[in-house]
Amino acid sequence: MKTLIIYYSNSGKTHLVAKTLAVNLNVDMVRINDLKNRDGFKNRLLSSINALRETKTDIVPAKLNLNEYDIIYFGTPIWAGNPTPAILTIIDRCDLRGKDVILFATMNSNHGEANIKRLEEKVKTRGARVIESFTLKTQNKSSEKIIMDTETMIEILDLKMYKG
Repeated sequence: MKTLIIYYSNSGKTHLVAKTLAVNLNVDMVRINDLKNRDGFKNRLLSSINALRETKTDIVPAKLNLNEYDIIYFGTPIWAGNPTPAILTIIDRCDLRGKDVILFATMNSNHGEANIKRLEEKVKTRGARVIESFTLKTQNKSSEKIIMDTETMIEILDLKMYKG
């Protein structure tokens, strides 16, 4: 059983969660880069609109071959209550048939279940089976606190049982 973490991060908080997972579980990870500028007030506002509309975006890598992996993690920040365009784009480009998926999201709100639901729907339409999901509220938290919260989720959800 081999595991891969695929994630997008703009501010670095989702990267911190992905890296903490990868180190603790000893699994591979790939960062998806959005080629659109998402920084600054105007771009962040447009990014939120793109997330609401599920607008696709140009990303690198453009596509991933997941043949050697059995378990796939997808991680994303939540923008305007939705997954980011970058993570939705890569999900649409991946063959997830027969894959077990674990989802995680970082957010500033307390509405985790509602926010991750759309991501669950998306991977299921691509043929995946969601075996676990979690959200982390990261607003005003230090890097150390985000790492501690991620390690707590690893223990609570027994994610080590899914490592490759």
